[in-house]
Parts: sequence; C-alpha cells; structure tokens
Amino acid sequence: MAHIIVVGNEKGGAGKSTVSMHVATALSRMGYRVGALDLDLRQKTFARYLENRLSFCVREGHGLPTPDYRDLPSVNADELEDGENLYDRRLSLAVAGLEDTCDFILIDCPGSHTRLSQVAHSLADTLVTPLNDSFIDFDLLARVDPDTNKIIGPSVYSEMVWNARQLRAQAGLKPIDWVVLRNRVGAQNMHNKKKIGSAMEDLSKRIGFRVAPGFSERVIFRELFPRGLTLLDLKDIGVKNALNISNVAARQEVRDLLKEIKLPNIEINF
Repeated sequence: MAHIIVVGNEKGGAGKSTVSMHVATALSRMGYRVGALDLDLRQKTFARYLENRLSFCVREGHGLPTPDYRDLPSVNADELEDGENLYDRRLSLAVAGLEDTCDFILIDCPGSHTRLSQVAHSLADTLVTPLNDSFIDFDLLARVDPDTNKIIGPSVYSEMVWNARQLRAQAGLKPIDWVVLRNRVGAQNMHNKKKIGSAMEDLSKRIGFRVAPGFSERVIFRELFPRGLTLLDLKDIGVKNALNISNVAARQEVRDLLKEIKLPNIEINF
C-alpha cells in the first residue's frame, strides 16, 4: 500500500502547492514512485505546476524526475451505490489507480472546506499543514485570547482533523502523523515570532501535531512555477547562478523539510 501524504489547511496563500511540488519531486528524485492528485478542482495550482514541468521537459529536452499526476476520474450518478457521494467515489477511484504502483501518493487540498478535502484528510498517513507565521493563520488551528494570548480552544480546521482521526480509528487504521509547517518565518527574532512559536508548541501538545520549519519567503519560489521547476532542478538544467547563497539555503530548507516530515523508510540523498 502506498503511503498517503496530504497537504492541507483551510486557508489560501499558505504555500500548500509549493510544499506539495517540492516534496513530490524530491521523492521522485530519490527514486520513489510518486502519485499526485490535486483536489482544488477550480484553481488546480499543483496540477498546473506539474503540467508546466512536463511542457518544460519536452521543450528543453530534459528528463527531470516527475510524479505521476492523475485527474480525478469522471463518474456517472447512475454508477453510485445508494447513499454514496459522487466525490467520495471519484477520490477513491483515483487513489486506487495509484496505490498499487506507487510508494507515495501526495494529495494537495484546496484552501477551503470541501467534501473532497474532508475525505482526503481521513486517508492521510502523513498530514502536512503549512501555515504563514502569523496569528491570522494560527486562528485556523485555535482560538486565542486577545489579551493574554492563551489558547481558548481548537478552531475549525483542528476539529476537521480530529474528525478525520476518529474515522481512521473506527476503521482500524493507524493514526495520522500531523506536521504543521511554519512558513515565511521572519529572519529577525521579533517578539511576535516568539509568541507564535510559544503558542504553536503549547497547542501541539494539546491536540497532537509536530511543529517543523517550512520555507522562507523567497522570490525564487514564485519564479520557478512557470517552468514547473523546483530548487532541486536548478543545477541539473544549468541555470546561471543556480548555487548562489540564497538558493543553497533554500535547498537546505527542502532537505530539512523532508527530514522533519519523517516519512517511512526513506533515505534523503540530494
């Protein structure tokens, strides 16, 4: 059975597709068979990223390691069992089409609450939740007292993850390994950064996730999208100044991310 990695939260602009692309292609580079699904059926940023990559490889004659992306298959309503949800069937068929041939399946979820996202979370062996390092994004996980910064209780997304964990437990599946990434952490050791870090650590113990460093704010991430490239590809394609200090630091962030996610039986070799 393939190990399923779900990248999700319920807020846009947190870096889900960038994380999805770098994790999926890093695993492909390490020789693993990786399947990819994008559940944002409207924007499809992850799917577009992979489409751009394939176009670049054809246009430039490169053979870059690339995940096996699949669209969700179409299903006619008359094919459904009584009470069966259309989106449940489409996602189930997509996963079934990949799990026998892949070591990992990476599912990128939309930045909103949808039926597909809800079901995908219940399938997750590893759940990766990127958050911008601010209390605006932290509100997705927990409600905070504005005067004391103490945590009042879990918020909407944490409750959805809790429900997904309950469904897995009822089905006799192993627990979700939940990793929250702190993206766009400021370089300076500001007071607000400390408060968020403290709140993250407190909440992680209460609702059961691990905190890991994500990606810094770098222009290079936005520049790579049109060609479908990742930071790990720059040296291979001969990009000028590919190994400048900023890019070397960014490559190390990708390596650190793979280490912190702690996927089973992988050896990081890039």
